[in-house]
Amino acid sequence: MRLNRTELILLGVALLLAAGGLIAPQWLVFLLTMALAKSMVVQGVVMQMRAGLVTFGQGLYFCVGGYAVGMSGHFLDISDLALLLVIGVGAAVLLAMLLGLLMTRYREIFFAMLSLAFSMILYGVLVKSSALGSTDGFNVKAWSLFGWSPAQGQAPLALFIIIVGVCAVLAVLLHRYSRSSAGMMCEAIRENEVRVEYLGQSPRWVLYMNYVAAAAVSALGGGFMALSAGHIDPEMAYWITSGEFVFIALLGGTAHVAAPFIAAIVFAVVRTYAIELVPHSWQMILGFTLLAIIVFLPKGLWSLFTGQARRAKA
Repeated sequence: MRLNRTELILLGVALLLAAGGLIAPQWLVFLLTMALAKSMVVQGVVMQMRAGLVTFGQGLYFCVGGYAVGMSGHFLDISDLALLLVIGVGAAVLLAMLLGLLMTRYREIFFAMLSLAFSMILYGVLVKSSALGSTDGFNVKAWSLFGWSPAQGQAPLALFIIIVGVCAVLAVLLHRYSRSSAGMMCEAIRENEVRVEYLGQSPRWVLYMNYVAAAAVSALGGGFMALSAGHIDPEMAYWITSGEFVFIALLGGTAHVAAPFIAAIVFAVVRTYAIELVPHSWQMILGFTLLAIIVFLPKGLWSLFTGQARRAKA
């Protein structure tokens, strides 16, 4: 279980980021926390893109994770952060195990549209549910961790440090997964599914396990989002939210596990300043940003780092 060079770098960057949070202004800490929560959902999108599948409904598991956390605190009076996140991930995994039996039968646009349909069904159910606040949603109760509660005003920083640690562990695990036989099999399915069958493997069951794992990662991001924002609403399952995750995935690229984290932070910063500078046209700024990435960096932001590596070797 020795850590390789890439994994050590990931952990080192996480330590620097956590240390930076101690001196960063509160607004930046909150911005980074939200970006890292979204990056977990983007990791789920990227996991499926590496298998040749594009989902427009990853907001489904993002919403399930967030609502499971909020409802557990609201109705079951659970406040422990670890237990809340376990409940959120568990709920998403159970749902993914059921829906995955159907989803893994489809490919290309059919998979994308079916995932979107399930996400919008959840959105419609939540909007009509007055017990869950309908379109307004409801507030999430304050959290604790194994009996410890952060001092007043220190909860955002404490949650930031926790999410940085979780992201570091998740990055290492996903890095190993992408280089495992299951991860390599997903890429092989993307290239030629028929040849994978000739090798004696079942593409459907490989995609099924990948789909469930992506749902778990996305639900974890939804849980952290609920705890950070302190509020949940049906917009978490709306198609625009799922489209945002695909946007960030394209922005970062799929070549490295660090790409979604970088892209999510860049997206959060660009959108924040775009809304501040041009509040009525900020969507246009994001559109131009994506257009520039597609034209000049078709492999995503991560290609900047690989390009530098090639120049260094030359």
